[in-house]
Amino acid sequence: MIDTQARNVILTAAHCGIGYSDNYIFVPKFIKGAGPDQQPYGIFHIQHIFIDPRYIPDKGHSSTKKPWSDLDTAFARVSANQRGQQLQDAVGGGLAFTQPTGYANKNITVVGYPGKDHNGAGQAIKCTVPTTQLPGFRQMSMACGGYYGGVSGSPWITDYQDDARSGHVIGNLGGYNGGGNDADVDYISYAPAFGSDAANLLADAIANREPPSNLPPYQGIQAKLPGGAALWQHAKLLASGDYTGNHRSDMIVVWSDGEVTLYPGDGKGGFLPETQLQAPNSTWTHAETITGGDFTGSNLSDLMVRWSDGEVTLYPDVSASGMSREVQMAPSGSIWKNAIQISAGQFHSGKYATDLMVRWVDGELTLYTYVGAGTFGTENRLLAPNDTWKNATLLTSGNFSGNANWDVLVRWVDGELDTYVATSTAGLGAEARMRDPNDLWKHDLVMTAGNYTPNNFNDDLIVRWSDGETTLYADTAYTSLGTENTLVYPGT
Repeated sequence: MIDTQARNVILTAAHCGIGYSDNYIFVPKFIKGAGPDQQPYGIFHIQHIFIDPRYIPDKGHSSTKKPWSDLDTAFARVSANQRGQQLQDAVGGGLAFTQPTGYANKNITVVGYPGKDHNGAGQAIKCTVPTTQLPGFRQMSMACGGYYGGVSGSPWITDYQDDARSGHVIGNLGGYNGGGNDADVDYISYAPAFGSDAANLLADAIANREPPSNLPPYQGIQAKLPGGAALWQHAKLLASGDYTGNHRSDMIVVWSDGEVTLYPGDGKGGFLPETQLQAPNSTWTHAETITGGDFTGSNLSDLMVRWSDGEVTLYPDVSASGMSREVQMAPSGSIWKNAIQISAGQFHSGKYATDLMVRWVDGELTLYTYVGAGTFGTENRLLAPNDTWKNATLLTSGNFSGNANWDVLVRWVDGELDTYVATSTAGLGAEARMRDPNDLWKHDLVMTAGNYTPNNFNDDLIVRWSDGETTLYADTAYTSLGTENTLVYPGT
């Protein structure tokens, strides 16, 4: 129940109000088995439900996983009870509609009634817990068990007290997937955080008027990279380098259809509008591994590509104008067909990323220093062929430790993350554990590191996950991931 001058407005979720029927009722402090006259405050018939017209369920469902799941809030007007009392007069109070200042809250109480399959006694469930943001959405998330189907619309209250008739409500259980994760577990719940859209909807309910039908399309939180997760599932390869000449990292993406795109970094962890370097084509579908480095000594980075037939190609001075020329580093049919990963970096106490780390199919690890146009420079074997490094699924280079020589970051087949600190021609650096084996990081399918944030170190890790979500870990250290920033949100 919301405290309003109308004195007859209640809160629920939009997905609960879809398909509204004339026989809906509201029974405050419901007592199972008691007759209408034995209910503490009586019975109130729902007169009308107010839903933002931009809240559109997914086909075949009453809820949605789209950005407009942020609008899963509804208000309803109710009639007087059988005693002729308005709702607030009968109950004696109401919750104050409140727009929260953020998504992270220390003590939020969520009160609701699970459905009869999990609530034979018909009792309310209550949890007081901290909340966080549901990434990519204007929604809060909380963890507490027992919130089965039926709790949708439950108020999220900042200052709850038992039997109090007032308090501040900042959201309602609902939102993404109707208020829960894709697995529909009972211990994860979501709530749209009240904002101007919910405030406008409440004003419509108080005035007993239909919400406007000509509202602008709902945009939701805008990602830092264009396109949704469904698109970014096709981002096959990533490379970092300074391709605009501003001493910040930019990102090159090779897509599964052969398109090649440049995303200039803004130096603040975001990106400027993209530039297409290659339209979709069959040639670039054969690119197997890429890296950005400074092999030719100019003020722009170069792009090195190992192709499926073993050819290795260097594209000097890549820019928004394109890839102007091509230098063959190894011919088709060469041993480089066995180079599973290549990663440029600075491993000889120099100034620029002129060295190349290579992980071979047999587990051998080789460092080539002073690589240039047409030459791989000096070969340094860091590891002989071995079974362990056959399981190095992904490899990238960055300055995560602050040493003169860069570090090698490896994601292993079991999800473990390790950094090899200050690697050089003398050998692979000391191993530092970043993540123990885990299931989550098995879903890290592509990664690159660069200088994408203001600290001017190549310590920002970008990861493209199996579901298309793309994340930047700003200022990553050699033993811990940096601050997580979502570039592409899941489910979009």
